[in-house]
Amino acid sequence: MSRIDLWPGDVPASAGDDEFRPYIEFYPAAVEEPVGAVIVFPGGGYSHRAAHEGQPVAEFFNSKGIHAFVVQYRTAPHKHPAPLLDAARAVRMVRNNAEEWNIRANKIAVCGFSAGGHLAASIGVLYDEAVTVEDDLQAVSARPDGLILCYPVISSGEFGHVGSFDNLVGKGNLVLRKKMSLETRVTSETPPTFLWHTADDAGVPVENSFLFSQALRRCDVPFELHVFPHGRHGLGLALENSDVAAWPELCATWLQQMNWK
Repeated sequence: MSRIDLWPGDVPASAGDDEFRPYIEFYPAAVEEPVGAVIVFPGGGYSHRAAHEGQPVAEFFNSKGIHAFVVQYRTAPHKHPAPLLDAARAVRMVRNNAEEWNIRANKIAVCGFSAGGHLAASIGVLYDEAVTVEDDLQAVSARPDGLILCYPVISSGEFGHVGSFDNLVGKGNLVLRKKMSLETRVTSETPPTFLWHTADDAGVPVENSFLFSQALRRCDVPFELHVFPHGRHGLGLALENSDVAAWPELCATWLQQMNWK
């Protein structure tokens, strides 16, 4: 694993005295020919980044012969657009260095868990809005080629996760909360999507995945949705739950069908 800072100079949209500098961790697969990559956003309610949804997930994709990255993006006290800018920068950086890093530049997926799923979905639907500093990377597309959304936060409505939206946009900004309710932002240009959730998720209701998949369907975007009957929120690779633990292999098959390797 190697660590690479996302922003070589000033970090845009910084919050006050917080000196955290976002970065990516590169987990290269042991392959000779170029293959696809997955960029992972751990969850944590936009207040922190859960370790079990980072490195172990990257290492799983490595075991399938796929390069992986974990993004240590900004969380509270940073607000929107800071996480989105970090996500866009990560996609641009991976795509820009694809030849050097032995990656297929048109096979870059993002994978997010819970609030990290909201961030992954955000870059999937708002990639054109992630405009930052004027440098060579700004000309590189931030649009991912696939979305992997794991028990994602999607909606700010009836089934929304209040804490995630409070941390991302603040408690009083109703206009921005609505704008970042991502089921309303899907278009025909949204990348193909793999989603999974548990039906009795008590943290982020399964309706979040339903709302996003319904929006994908309306826009004729290909998607694959798996809903498992039981399982707590925040399972990660779900090693503790034999039924839900099927999701990584299902996802790897989905990526292989789209020629990630």
